[in-house]
Amino acid sequence: MDINVAKTFLEIVKTGSFGGAASNLNLTQTAVSARIRALEDVLERPVFVRNKAGARLTPEGERFLRFATSLVQVWDRARRAVALPPGHDNVALVGAELSLWNPLLMHWLLWMRREAPGVAISTVIERSDTLMSRVQDGTIDVAVIYGAPHRPGIVTELLFEEKLVLVQTASAGEVLDLGAHVLVDWGGDFLAGYKAAFPDNPSPVVTIDYGPLALEYMIAAGGSGYFRKGFVRSHLESGQLRLVSDAPEFPYSAYLVHSTKSDKGVIDLIRNGFRLAAAITA
Repeated sequence: MDINVAKTFLEIVKTGSFGGAASNLNLTQTAVSARIRALEDVLERPVFVRNKAGARLTPEGERFLRFATSLVQVWDRARRAVALPPGHDNVALVGAELSLWNPLLMHWLLWMRREAPGVAISTVIERSDTLMSRVQDGTIDVAVIYGAPHRPGIVTELLFEEKLVLVQTASAGEVLDLGAHVLVDWGGDFLAGYKAAFPDNPSPVVTIDYGPLALEYMIAAGGSGYFRKGFVRSHLESGQLRLVSDAPEFPYSAYLVHSTKSDKGVIDLIRNGFRLAAAITA
């Protein structure tokens, strides 16, 4: 199948209309319609229903969506692998969660450029479930995520162990003000543990699902919250934050995941770099 057909299909899904896809792809609506007719001829099923509001997926189109995404991603990976820059003999495709790019992924990138100059690098920042799926379908070599679930064909290795600790701003006073607590969404396991540890706490006024934003807000507004200990270490050392004594700590470990079918040499190189980067950031 022409990869452009899959790309056109995905653009219609994203924009919600044939006209929107045509505009974004610099095509005529006739050309877009022709590509979708060709796709439906191959699949022998309709993939869109067109109406005044635009275009919506049929049940068959919903099922094709995951495969279309994988087709485009695999094609992009193949293109990068074949068209390596001069002087490079391999490519490493690595993904990480947003909260892990700085400083872990940054230290890894610097290590790779210094220690493996012959390897081209491509990185993506995605949600953990998306990264796991991309490792599974082979569109990236390795992902670094928190709380990696087990999946068939996936190797999960502990990269480093970390703790979520309760801290409060120096301006918050000695007594913990529950009304000023910022609840950071560190995932289902943390939320379950937090509720069990603080069953009588009132519902938080502010909940944020991105640690760096939550920390910046808490420091500006004053209050308390759970954060990765390594992430707030400099703030603790400066006295800007302090640990809340006797508060429970929660595990929050990072994992390196890769497919059982991945190139062992590439995986070994990536792993070594991440272990050294983790030691620097610990």
